[in-house]
Amino acid sequence: MSLFRRRVHHLIDQLSDEDLQSVWTALKGFYYDAYMLKAIQESKVALNPGDTLTREEALELLPLL
Repeated sequence: MSLFRRRVHHLIDQLSDEDLQSVWTALKGFYYDAYMLKAIQESKVALNPGDTLTREEALELLPLL
């Protein structure tokens, strides 16, 4: 993994600020999607039936907060 990390750092160092901004704009959505996918996969393992509320249950409890 460190080989890829070094290669990415080398590529980033060669980019201009304008190019770096456009690359980040393109990758930001992918990064957030990957982060959410990982969280969803972890929650499938961690949550049990009954750990979450249905929409109706949540709306009933909302005024009490």
